[in-house]
Amino acid sequence: MQSTTGTGSTLTGGLKRSIWHRRDFLLLWGGQTISEMGSQVTVLTMPLVAVVLLNASAFQVGMLSTAQTSAYLLVALPAGAIVDRVVKRRLMIWCDLALFLAIGSVPLAHAVGELTLAQLYAVALVSSVFAVLFSVAYQSYLPMVLDREQLMDGNGKLAASRSVAQIAGPSLGAGLVTLVGAAGAMATDAVSFALSAGSLTAIRTNEPSLFRAGDERRLGPWPQIRDGLAYVNRDPILRNSVAFNGTANFFVIMVESLGPVFLIRTLHLRPSLVGLLLALGAVGGVAGGAAAQCLAQKVGSARISWIAMTVLSLPGLLIPMAGHGWWVLLFGFGSISWTFASTVAGVLLTSYRQAGCPPHMLGRVNAAARWINWGTLPLGGLAGGALATALGVRTTMWIAVVGGCSAGLWLFFSPLRGMRDIPLGQPDPVAGEPKSPLLGPTAKHRPSQPSRARSQS
Repeated sequence: MQSTTGTGSTLTGGLKRSIWHRRDFLLLWGGQTISEMGSQVTVLTMPLVAVVLLNASAFQVGMLSTAQTSAYLLVALPAGAIVDRVVKRRLMIWCDLALFLAIGSVPLAHAVGELTLAQLYAVALVSSVFAVLFSVAYQSYLPMVLDREQLMDGNGKLAASRSVAQIAGPSLGAGLVTLVGAAGAMATDAVSFALSAGSLTAIRTNEPSLFRAGDERRLGPWPQIRDGLAYVNRDPILRNSVAFNGTANFFVIMVESLGPVFLIRTLHLRPSLVGLLLALGAVGGVAGGAAAQCLAQKVGSARISWIAMTVLSLPGLLIPMAGHGWWVLLFGFGSISWTFASTVAGVLLTSYRQAGCPPHMLGRVNAAARWINWGTLPLGGLAGGALATALGVRTTMWIAVVGGCSAGLWLFFSPLRGMRDIPLGQPDPVAGEPKSPLLGPTAKHRPSQPSRARSQS
């Protein structure tokens, strides 16, 4: 199918052959699923280690949470320059091994009676740095083990696995805490990183050299970082999708952080029911990951990306309407619909970024997108806390869901609204790389020049 621009192929979700026949993808997917499950255990158990074993105060637990997320703001952009310079699979293996050692040090230190809060802070910070490096490398590596036509299906399966881990991980963590204690439960996450490293080691796909004449290796990291940001800014689909994600995450983190407070203190629900309602959102993620490819084929990848976030997400407005009795189910239904819609859009927009970006720029472009997408999370958390203090929890929840649904306007007022399918462009006949047809003539990628980097940003 030709794109609406008339310049090349489109993101339609059609497959040349089944993704189940791609051995290397199955290894990557399996390792990531195991690792995600282990990481969800640590999400639950690390704060418990701080509170139960180290008697941490509420402020100290908050600082621990900051350490776990600060790397997105601090190292995401440099991570892109690093990823584009090295062999990605090798970097991912080293990141997994570093995470194995960092997380594994907690149960080991506890076993010998030497665990301290300072060590827990260090583990949280170091883990977040290597997790960001792995994340950028992994998103840049996926197009090497799948054809462009298979990226949508691959991203959908990976998104569904993440949602399954979000459902099962906390329950697994709670059971492990009961059996072996909070520190011992973190050993499960350490083992999951070792298994992920093993699955990556078994992958056979060779990575091509992405540098031409070594031009970009001679540049420092900052000109390359600026090139990544400039590339995102020049492509209107990328620019608006990153703006959408950053805006949505700013408001969604308010719902996620205030949701337990709303359910327990405003609606006076039992903790067991609170856990069930919070887990329902992940069910929408599983369904969205599974349905993204089918919806793209039936409706069009461009159409469904903005329809998902301007129409299918609207039941998310039911979340702050939840009340006593059966009305509490509005919270669960709203969470399912929002997560379903955002997962569908996320799979499509991530696939576009992976398939349409020049391979040797992909690390920097992914890093620039992640820096904006996830960098708004701590800001949204702070804003949500301040608004809840000043206006009340339910009012803040209204602000959050209206703001989250409004984020879809970034996609509505973008070139996507005039297309059926997202264009991927044609391969560059000289460089053999994809070029987005939406980039102007000045955006044709060439080896970066230090003197041009500032003007391009």
